[in-house]
Amino acid sequence: MKIVFLGPLESFNSLRKKINNRFDLVFSKPDKNELSLKLDSADALIDASMKVALDDFLLRSSKLRVISTATTGSDHIDFESAKKNNIKIFTLKDDKDILKNLTPAAELTWALLMALSRNLTSASKHVLDGKWNREEFPGIMLKGKTLGIVGCGRIGQWVSKYANSFGMQILGYDPFLDKWPNQIKKTKLNQLFRDSDFITIHVHLSTETEGMINKDLLSIVKPNCIIINTSRGGLIDEMELLAGLKSGKIAGAGLDVLKSEPDIKENPLVQYAKKNANLIITPHCGGFSLDAVNIVCQRAINKAINFLEN
Repeated sequence: MKIVFLGPLESFNSLRKKINNRFDLVFSKPDKNELSLKLDSADALIDASMKVALDDFLLRSSKLRVISTATTGSDHIDFESAKKNNIKIFTLKDDKDILKNLTPAAELTWALLMALSRNLTSASKHVLDGKWNREEFPGIMLKGKTLGIVGCGRIGQWVSKYANSFGMQILGYDPFLDKWPNQIKKTKLNQLFRDSDFITIHVHLSTETEGMINKDLLSIVKPNCIIINTSRGGLIDEMELLAGLKSGKIAGAGLDVLKSEPDIKENPLVQYAKKNANLIITPHCGGFSLDAVNIVCQRAINKAINFLEN
């Protein structure tokens, strides 16, 4: 049986060493035409990339029986088309046993927060330009500041631990969490946006959450507020965020995700970031740590193989 792998080449090579000889594991670049050709004769697809929209064009294969993603997110998959074509979908969303110890996305969240609080990108460029004037780059002391966490699940709780170790006050909003973490003070969403010096977002994208960080919320933040989003670009009204950055209402933002990704060349936020150091954008690499990716890829392919064998 043939399994197509879409993701890092290093993870593909790692899986190929472990996979049963009964399965032919084939690598595909994140190119829609190449992937389409390889899916024509495939039984399964392992997706550790999310760079290709798995739409009806790709899912018409009469042989493809299962898609297993090495991600919790699945908004790039056309579930209606998969159902129509009798394709089973697996994600990591419910694999709490393996996810609870994966921290790369939380670590990038904290890296973005610290980079913005200490003006790291502009300070580094300043030195590379042959200058040495620290007064141009005053930092923000984190101790005593308030961090607001929107979505207090696995990643949000890791971020709260980092904030706690820095002596920050921690507010949280999550209407779906049953067991509330001790180090996070539960509050309403509006109150969180009013009272927080830093806000991080850790929410799954759905029809209910799309655009939840809207104009009303962004208009009530503190003037020194820094916003970090490593979840999905569609959660934030990007044009309102941009307006807030331009006006100075929002002091800074760190984004690992954009609504238009991977087609980002004309994105107004990217254009703004080219000239303004208070916006840092990274290419959805929060969860991309090879040691962590190899772990989730192994889980994803195990699910696909178990499905095919049974």
